[in-house]
Amino acid sequence: MKRLILCADWLITSAERPPIHQGAIVIEGKKVFDVGPQSEILPRYPNHKILNLQHKLIFPGLVNAHTHAPMSIFRGIAEDLPLMTWLREYIWPVESKIKREWVYWGTKLALIEMVRSGITLFCDMYLFEPEVIRATEEVGLKALLGEGLFDFPSPGYGPLEKGLKLTEGLLQEFSRHPKIKIAVSPHTLYTCSPETIKKCVNLSERYNAPLHIHLAENSEEIAEIRKRYGKHPVELLDELGGVNERLLAVHCVKLGEREIEILSKKGAKVASCPESNLKLGSGIAPIPKMLSAGLCVALGTDGPASNNDLDLLSEMRTASLIHKGLAEDPAIISAKDVFAMATENGALALHFPDTGKLLPGYRADLAVLDLKKENLQPDYNPLALLVYSAKAGQVSDVMVDGEFIMRNHQILTVDEVLIKEKIHEIKEEILQLLKARRG
Repeated sequence: MKRLILCADWLITSAERPPIHQGAIVIEGKKVFDVGPQSEILPRYPNHKILNLQHKLIFPGLVNAHTHAPMSIFRGIAEDLPLMTWLREYIWPVESKIKREWVYWGTKLALIEMVRSGITLFCDMYLFEPEVIRATEEVGLKALLGEGLFDFPSPGYGPLEKGLKLTEGLLQEFSRHPKIKIAVSPHTLYTCSPETIKKCVNLSERYNAPLHIHLAENSEEIAEIRKRYGKHPVELLDELGGVNERLLAVHCVKLGEREIEILSKKGAKVASCPESNLKLGSGIAPIPKMLSAGLCVALGTDGPASNNDLDLLSEMRTASLIHKGLAEDPAIISAKDVFAMATENGALALHFPDTGKLLPGYRADLAVLDLKKENLQPDYNPLALLVYSAKAGQVSDVMVDGEFIMRNHQILTVDEVLIKEKIHEIKEEILQLLKARRG
């Protein structure tokens, strides 16, 4: 099999290994075959195609461990509001009128934004998830996807039982898909009854599928669940059988030592979304304590209506800086820590264990940072540049399973102009909807 060799000024293979100066990565088919300094790799593999990425940094593709991609169409629709007000008075009323085609085009807009910040794998929970799947396949990213499940009727599937059937059908259909996995995705413990959660847990068990749920996001949720059930959300979910190695618990802002211990002992995974939590005034998740307890903590952006972007590079920086400031300790969480969260931890949390690192045997899922940008010079410390200095749009190339989906800043798989035209049309429809509601 023919091999492709990528050479760059720097190669970061994983969080725990030092960056390789003048590095090279050998790709065979969909996987990484070898990595090392160019001085060792190039003589070892003569007569193979070499792509020289001068003034560039190659790094493992980032993993966005939680988002609502189609909500790109709602970016800016309601701002500076607490979570429950934002949901109940603005988002849910508009979502009740959502159209299938809005979800498809909104997902495409979100995916090209994610590609431009070096994301190769993401996790989504939303409505009309088959449309999210279709858009994801066309763009070429990898994903863990699930239809959001609620006790009340959904505009995507109607009554809950149909939502469960839809989820089971997707679990069967995509059981062997190379890039798409399906999660069982109950929305929250305050929109899903214990009976609904039990049904979701049973479905997750039968198909060995991830259980993806928002959990302990803010004080209002904690108070509501205690009022209804007399328990912390983590305790309630554990009692219902939902805390185990398949759990992907999103946010986990309001956790004490006991809740962290429950999640850690059961092997659960956490997707933390620092910027969304800050913007909605939900608080700051205890990431250092969770990492110290051995929890696998990944990073997510949350949806583009609450963040308001899908830039995981920015998310890494924020995740590190807020904890340094809170603890008055610059070493409490390092660039290496947050990079691991955004790569290998995310891959494990989303059940894609063969990505997140650029080592032999792993998938060739990678991104390339353009070091010619002013804020990325000089390059004394390439990992610090990536975590603390890089910005969305400075990624020049993205590869998934050994195939470029962006090359020299150009998306290769979809028509960006058409996508933006469709988004403008959708915006006009939403404006008319908002006008009619206010009138």
